[in-house]
Amino acid sequence: MKHVLVTGATGFIGPKLVRALRERGDRVVAYVRDAAKATALLGAEVDVIVDLAELPSTTAIDAIINLAGAPIAGGLWTARRRALLLESRLGVTRALLTLCARLEVKPATWINASAIGYYGARAGDEPVDETAPAGTGFQAELCRRWEETAAQAAAHGVHVSVLRFGVVLGRDGGALPQYALPIRLYAGTVLGSGRQWLSWIHVDDLLRLVLFVLDRRTLTGALNATSPEPVRNADFMAALAATLKRPLWPVRIPAPLVRAALGELAELFVDGQRVVPERALELGFLFKHPELAGALSDLLAARTPS
Repeated sequence: MKHVLVTGATGFIGPKLVRALRERGDRVVAYVRDAAKATALLGAEVDVIVDLAELPSTTAIDAIINLAGAPIAGGLWTARRRALLLESRLGVTRALLTLCARLEVKPATWINASAIGYYGARAGDEPVDETAPAGTGFQAELCRRWEETAAQAAAHGVHVSVLRFGVVLGRDGGALPQYALPIRLYAGTVLGSGRQWLSWIHVDDLLRLVLFVLDRRTLTGALNATSPEPVRNADFMAALAATLKRPLWPVRIPAPLVRAALGELAELFVDGQRVVPERALELGFLFKHPELAGALSDLLAARTPS
């Protein structure tokens, strides 16, 4: 049994991770902003705190899993929004570093969320693994600064791993409901050329990968949290339409129109990267949902009306 501190515990992934930790017997403390909301969502068996100062310096924390951060697609990337996205990640991470500094026994493991946006937009077909350098643009800067801040925990003897999330597919949140809605409304189409790569992961595989890293307490460095089989955007949309038994219209929305409407935020939809989880595979991690068709069937088919 491990004692695990989780941030971002009330978001899309957090409650599922807390549940998975509890089911295997780990003790969880959730660092949140709204204690009442967190307790109602996570259950009374989870210790909820709103201030890390509530933890005495004698507290034995085995691992920190840092998921906290405002949704990157939650609004246009104005100057104010960029500042919020940065501070929501760096502020919590700095507070965790302060906690590590005062704990008498340091956590063995720190798992920090990041994203494949670290690599920046890439137009080519070359696979991108963890050895690729950081890209350019706001996404890349956001991820790079978050990772660099978390890496400072190594000065306290903590083993820091970073999971660079791809597009996480789940029934009740993340990107999938947004992709599925226009298709459900018989208005499905493709943004941009459709040839841009989409590097995705089933939420269950993401959770399993987090636990996989957690149980390798001395693991450090970055791992791509993506399926081993990324797909082109047009193929993703076609597979999604087929799963939902809806048409996909051949008319495409040109990338310049998307960029004009969304600014730099448009790169989430019309640019891409062919990211592969090379390190996870080398470490022996086995994906439960490596192929898109099976993942979509698992997430959607049973809920699709005939």
